[in-house]
Amino acid sequence: MNLTDRQSIMAGILIGLGACGFLALGGLPGAIIFAFGLIGVVLTGIPLYTGRAGVMTSVSGIVKVWLWNVVGAMAVGLVIADIGGNMADSAQNAVAAHVAQGPWRSFLRAVGCGLVIDLSVWFYRSSKSLVPVLFGIPLFIVCGFYHSIADVVYIFGAWKWDIALLWYYPVIVIGNYVGCNVRRLILPETNALHP
Repeated sequence: MNLTDRQSIMAGILIGLGACGFLALGGLPGAIIFAFGLIGVVLTGIPLYTGRAGVMTSVSGIVKVWLWNVVGAMAVGLVIADIGGNMADSAQNAVAAHVAQGPWRSFLRAVGCGLVIDLSVWFYRSSKSLVPVLFGIPLFIVCGFYHSIADVVYIFGAWKWDIALLWYYPVIVIGNYVGCNVRRLILPETNALHP
């Protein structure tokens, strides 16, 4: 396992910790606390799927980032499931509500999240200000958008199998990817701002 792999696991853990805050508090306070995860990612520059999907051109590279992010987020989700209580209950409710949206609405919600995350990271890298992250994360949460790495935390935190997860999770991953590439399609020259 190389440094990028370990950093990708850490990015999954950071998003997982932000998701824990959201599960514990809910509402706008939880959405604001969730920003902790992406703040940690952008300040350290470690790879997060939704932060890199709009700038990386290597398919194998982005798949590796996603896979290791999932490992980190899964670890946090398993801790939530083992602890139980309010966070595990909130995770079960989140998964049930997300799956109930069906494939098309779930896809659109994931596209919205990917777009907001990509723009938040782009604005941060352009300005070195955390303000876009502090507003972007609560924005995607209050809008009801779905983040593929946070959803791993919810799925494993809920620790409840649902056959719908077989369509749900791939739809969210693809939707995030599409959303992360809207800016690149409209303004391809802006990719130069990313390392």
